[in-house]
Amino acid sequence: MFNGKAMRLKALEAGLVELTLDLQGSSVNKLDRPTLDELAEVVRLLGTRGHEIEGLLIASAKPAFVVGADITEFTAAFARPESEVADWIGYGQRLFSALERLPFPSVAAVNGLALGGGFELALAADFRVLAADARVGLPEVTLGLCPGWGGTVRLSRLIGAEAALDWMLAGKPQAAARALELGAVDRVVLAAELRDVALNLLRLAASGELSGAAERSRKQQPLGDSQERLAALRQRLGGKLDARYPAPAAILDAVIRHAGLPLDEALRVEVRTFGALAKSDVARALIGLFLGEQLVRKKARAWSGKAEPVRRSAVLGAGIMGGGVAFQSASSGVPIVMKDIRGEALELGLKTAGQLLDRQIDKGRLDAAGKQRVLDNIRPALDYAGFGEVDLVVEAVVENPRVKAAVLAEVEDQVAANAVLTSNTSTISIDLLARGLKRPEAFCGMHFFNPVQLMQLVEVIRGSRSSEATIARTVAYASAMGKTPIVVGDCPGFLVNRVLFPYFNGFNRLLRDGVDFERIDRVMEAFGWPMGPAYLADVVGIDTMVHADHVLQEGFPERMGHDGEPIMDALLASGALGQKNGRGFYEYTVDASGRRGKQPAAAARALIAGRVVEAVEVSDEEIVDRLMIPLCLEAVRCLEDGIVETPEEIDMGLLLGIGFPRFRGGALRYIDTQGLAVFAAKAEAHARHGGLYRLTEDFRARLAAGRGYF
Repeated sequence: MFNGKAMRLKALEAGLVELTLDLQGSSVNKLDRPTLDELAEVVRLLGTRGHEIEGLLIASAKPAFVVGADITEFTAAFARPESEVADWIGYGQRLFSALERLPFPSVAAVNGLALGGGFELALAADFRVLAADARVGLPEVTLGLCPGWGGTVRLSRLIGAEAALDWMLAGKPQAAARALELGAVDRVVLAAELRDVALNLLRLAASGELSGAAERSRKQQPLGDSQERLAALRQRLGGKLDARYPAPAAILDAVIRHAGLPLDEALRVEVRTFGALAKSDVARALIGLFLGEQLVRKKARAWSGKAEPVRRSAVLGAGIMGGGVAFQSASSGVPIVMKDIRGEALELGLKTAGQLLDRQIDKGRLDAAGKQRVLDNIRPALDYAGFGEVDLVVEAVVENPRVKAAVLAEVEDQVAANAVLTSNTSTISIDLLARGLKRPEAFCGMHFFNPVQLMQLVEVIRGSRSSEATIARTVAYASAMGKTPIVVGDCPGFLVNRVLFPYFNGFNRLLRDGVDFERIDRVMEAFGWPMGPAYLADVVGIDTMVHADHVLQEGFPERMGHDGEPIMDALLASGALGQKNGRGFYEYTVDASGRRGKQPAAAARALIAGRVVEAVEVSDEEIVDRLMIPLCLEAVRCLEDGIVETPEEIDMGLLLGIGFPRFRGGALRYIDTQGLAVFAAKAEAHARHGGLYRLTEDFRARLAAGRGYF
């Protein structure tokens, strides 16, 4: 009947037809524009032959039903005027409504995932049968959007406004059992029985034993909720929403507004809501991050595809980082040798791993047998016995170039000729550490972030002599551990720390201008950072911050030097280490019930007051600019210097490595959102603060040409 590039339509038994979704050249079904055009053709065909068709089965030939719309189309589509965006999303909405109005019943057989537009397609059918392991949902909120192909309307009318809002505001896929419990689907069956059960259900509907018209009407009738109930729902849910993300509030408002409207009017409310959200800066940022994540994963898969697998690894040093690496490797199924020169350090490393595993048991994610399997994958060692069998070594000793170089040279003689050596350094040059190695081509950096078990990013640092095979194997190992690796070039601070420390340089200058650190923290947390710079410095450790700052000053003295002694150096000299010893910018306490507390340290305030050069009145906006301009311009320089290949990788690195505010999309997206001209004007207004505020020639060329970074 129809055979396209994304779907095919064939006759089954008398009067029944099957639409099979099977996008050629793709591992998944997605609703890109060509697929929607084919669906429109199929729906027209079905409409013209409605007199001879008694029922439609919709199924997928892929492991998943439909994963959603093609998000790669969003950037160009959303660049159009809002009215054209509404027409663009309205096309799919009208198409699904036409499918829903066909003069015979329809059943969607949903396997795997049906997300976003894929679930909205299933909602347009009269009945839905789910495989027991399938999941459905409307995750558009995670992109700063609302469902736009009828999801806000049909789901709320199937399961009620409150349950539908719970789904849409969280954006999380829902298990089949929960979807059945709420009435979003009609049957849940074993995956092997999915097609047969769906087909039998279609036969019942076609014969009239089940009323497809009644199911259709249930999705189309206005909700019966009173205005008082809806107002209470708005108040209860609205109070929990983050105002920096407009999509949740817009979804809540749309559902409340269209609850009592006829179907067509309700759908128009949804289209207008989608159109407004699609033009928001937050949607652009979140969509950009989604596409950036896909790019980073694609590049990691490409590296891993040409890598020798890591079957056994080793970590040198059982400290916080080394122990975290051992835990992560063992948890992901790669056995690891954890070596240290002190037995008590090994005991502490194993104890730490046990505590992390106990937390997983407490959360129901692991049982005692699973814990033991992980611990069995960690072999503590005081010597190099067994190192000849490992494929990759992570050096995680103290952040001192001489110590690291000595340890690396020592272990190089203990491993096989094809083993890879890596250093978990946050700042030290890979080329510097490679000088004493016999096989520098088999060496690279592998920078984990603390705490290892929570932080997703791993910087894989390519030295000038690191081979492709070395980088590939290291990326593959990081991926196998469940991390997100990004390959970066060798320079002081690599990507994340190189970009972060200009931010702290700006912070130091604000302190010397008499701006209170507690106020700076409040302003930057309101801007979107998980913690302000003073609190972050305490969490990282004042000693660690000072060491890294010295490395960056030495590497980039023309920009990252300081006028006089930095405040953090003075704090460190006074004995303040931050949370490590309870004294930093803040003082840290633990009450009798074990609750942690912090308050500004009077000693820190007094120390800073004695180093104020000139008290200056600054606005909150100036605080933001004086911290963010240096950070953003260093990100620009990293791109220009080829430290990272793409803007997407820079922004993903900052998101995953230092918690850059997600709704702002990353440093380069933040520049684009303001506009290069606006950003340039701000930078030039602060040029007196030094080289970190100076625009690059490439930036000026982009500005003149009207080009952004995305």
